[in-house]
Amino acid sequence: MVSVSKILGLAQLQRKLDRLPAAAKAEIRAALEKSAEEIVSLAQSLVPVLKAPDARRRAGALRDSIGWTWGKAPKGAMTLGKVAAANLGGDLTITIFAGSRDKSSGVDDAFYARWVEFGTQAMAAQPYFFPAYRANKKSAGRRIRGAVRRSAKTVASA
Repeated sequence: MVSVSKILGLAQLQRKLDRLPAAAKAEIRAALEKSAEEIVSLAQSLVPVLKAPDARRRAGALRDSIGWTWGKAPKGAMTLGKVAAANLGGDLTITIFAGSRDKSSGVDDAFYARWVEFGTQAMAAQPYFFPAYRANKKSAGRRIRGAVRRSAKTVASA
C-alpha cells in the first residue's frame, strides 16, 4: 500500500480540485443562461398571439410572460423546465416559466398558459414550450458539458 505522504504533487492537485467548483460554477452559469435564452426566444416565437384582444386578455400577454429566472418561478407561473445542479451548490437552479396568476395585472395576467400548451376539452393544444425545449435540448447539453470541460482544463493548467 502506498502512503499518502509519498504521492508527489498531492497538495498541488488538491488545490486545483478545490478551485474546480468555483470555476465550473461560473462556466456552467454562463452556459445555462445562454441555453435558457435560446429556449425562451424560440418559445416566444412559437406561442400563438391573440389576434383580437378582448376585455380579459391583451394580445401578446402570454408571449411576454415567457421567461427564465435563477431559482423558483414567479408565483402563479407555470414551470416549463427546471435544471438544478445539486453538487455545485443551490444557486445553479434555473427555471423557465410562462404565465402568471396575478389578477391585479388585469389584461396582462396570462393565467391560461397551460391551456394553450396542453389544450382543453374545447380547445386543441398549441404547444410552444416543448417544441422549443426539444429543439434546443441537445445543444444545451453540449454547451453545459463543454463548460464543465473548459473549467476543468482551466483549473488543470493553472
